Amino acid sequence: MSSTSEMTSDQIPSLYERLGGAAAVDAAVDIFYHKVLADYRINRFFDETNMEQLIAKQKAFFTLAFGGPNNYNGADLRSAHARLVKMGLNNDHFNVVMEHLGKTMQELNVPPELISEAGAIAESARNDVLGK
Repeated sequence: MSSTSEMTSDQIPSLYERLGGAAAVDAAVDIFYHKVLADYRINRFFDETNMEQLIAKQKAFFTLAFGGPNNYNGADLRSAHARLVKMGLNNDHFNVVMEHLGKTMQELNVPPELISEAGAIAESARNDVLGK
């Protein structure tokens, strides 16, 4: 009898598993925020942010969003970004974030089809992040 952790032929691994699990998400989030904080177009939104806490929450959020274990205990996206929307966060800023996500994944040699899948998941959050 197979264990519950073994996959049957009709099960597709989650995006989280296909990306490489916790190590891959951790590396991606660290590189991603290095890019974001260096970008004059959006770094002002992080001036009053505890980056250590944010990075930990982002790792947990991406883990959950990509089909990994649910260890996320942060606010919903709309609430978490409301202060930033009041500061002027808009579609242009979201596009910059998406650009950095894609570049980060390319830098980590993630296959294009997985980058597209991750991008679609991130894109699906646009309206909530922007309070629409």
